Amino acid sequence: MMLRLTSFQRWVIFFLLLVGAVAFLIPFAWMISTSLKPLRETMVFPPQWIPSPPRWENYPAAIAEMRFFFRYLLNTLLLCILCTTGAVLSSALAAYGFSRIEWRGRDIVFGIVLTTMMVPFPVVMVPLYTLFRELGWIGTFRPLWVPSFFAAAFNVFLLRQFFRTIPKELSEAAVIDGCNEWKIFWRIILPLSRPALLVVALFQFMATWNDFLGPLIYLTDQQDFTLALGLQSFQSQSGGTSWNLLMAASTIVALPVIILFFFTQRFFVEGIATTGGKS
Repeated sequence: MMLRLTSFQRWVIFFLLLVGAVAFLIPFAWMISTSLKPLRETMVFPPQWIPSPPRWENYPAAIAEMRFFFRYLLNTLLLCILCTTGAVLSSALAAYGFSRIEWRGRDIVFGIVLTTMMVPFPVVMVPLYTLFRELGWIGTFRPLWVPSFFAAAFNVFLLRQFFRTIPKELSEAAVIDGCNEWKIFWRIILPLSRPALLVVALFQFMATWNDFLGPLIYLTDQQDFTLALGLQSFQSQSGGTSWNLLMAASTIVALPVIILFFFTQRFFVEGIATTGGKS
């Protein structure tokens, strides 16, 4: 049963959403404003929101200050591609097993998988570092992308709930036509689950793009740094932070994710809205 809202209630909700949007946009607007100022104007009080004139040359200057900027960009894109591919494939396979295949203890194992969501990364950080050190992976990209091929609990939960909304009659008809479980998964379930798969891919891409702690722990060579880690080295190498250049570099790093979300928001909303319709 759908809840019908009065005109007044809709306006109240619209106003609250507008206030929340403005609150979230203020830091981003301040970052852009600071990126267009000369250094002497970044700390003035009261703050000047609109630079006069805007210094667009801060952006190429920020890229020049980050000596390995394009190397950082390639490293980040490589990790995003590997991690997103691994997360989508492994999570989809695990979710298919938990949602479409009957086996003894399935729900108990799924409950155990969900409990791993309550374990924060700092708890397993030292054991993981020890494991990767014994494997000789410290200083390489492998600790950052190999774990993504072992499905994360949240992604499995999201896809499992979506898979359960797909009628089982489709799978039964495919079995009659001679399809095995792999063909059903690849030819029927995945094509029908594109919105949910895009949500998982978007979440993983954003998490990898913005990841700072992982590269900080496992990477040792500066030329292997990602953009998030490169920003930190940019901030510390100046011996007194050039806030205008740092904000310009931060804007450049944040912009691709914002553009990506802008063009995929329809699929994002569709995937979230259609997930969990069946318990």
